[in-house]
Amino acid sequence: LTGIITAITVVVSSVLGVVVALVVARDRFPGRSLMSAFVDLPLAVSPVIVGVMAVLLFGRGGWFEPWFSARGIQILFALPSMVLVTMFICIPFVIREVVPVLQELGVSEEEAASTLGASSWQTFLRVTLKNIRWGLLYGIALTTARAIGEIGAVLIVSGSITGKTETATLYILRAFDQNHDASGYVVALTLALVSIALLVGIEVFKRREERKLRT
Repeated sequence: LTGIITAITVVVSSVLGVVVALVVARDRFPGRSLMSAFVDLPLAVSPVIVGVMAVLLFGRGGWFEPWFSARGIQILFALPSMVLVTMFICIPFVIREVVPVLQELGVSEEEAASTLGASSWQTFLRVTLKNIRWGLLYGIALTTARAIGEIGAVLIVSGSITGKTETATLYILRAFDQNHDASGYVVALTLALVSIALLVGIEVFKRREERKLRT
């Protein structure tokens, strides 16, 4: 399940993160500062609290439980709740990596592209996305590392049902609880190496691209 949850989280967080980053960096509207502060909420709140809030919303007697139950959709103790809490926790990483890049770049290149007849979509793909690609990639790497290592919120909403709602981190927890230390160490080391490899790989690739631009 770790791979599925991480893949969904990365895709959704990347799309929503870029959209929110564009709004925060480019638009001026009442409540912008509040929205910017709200973006950091998942970083300030304990993952355990996020899990508890999900239980209150989607559990028995929760606000949304009747609507989903009437349609035969199980959210809690299933994949949907695990994805939701992971996305909530991870989405700030893309936003906080992309916003400073957008603010530093300004809008001159985008305005020039529009003046030359490019549509909004063409301007985004050929100018904006190209300029923010490294910030976006860093955000994706951080999101991936955080998603594969999440345990607090996922533990609460999943029920840690062996073979059904057990992620790699929950397996590690169960392995140590059952004195299967060796298997727990192996999985933990694997997750750590994946996270480190992502961050190091992006940094190395970025430096190679910078050297090509200089030459």
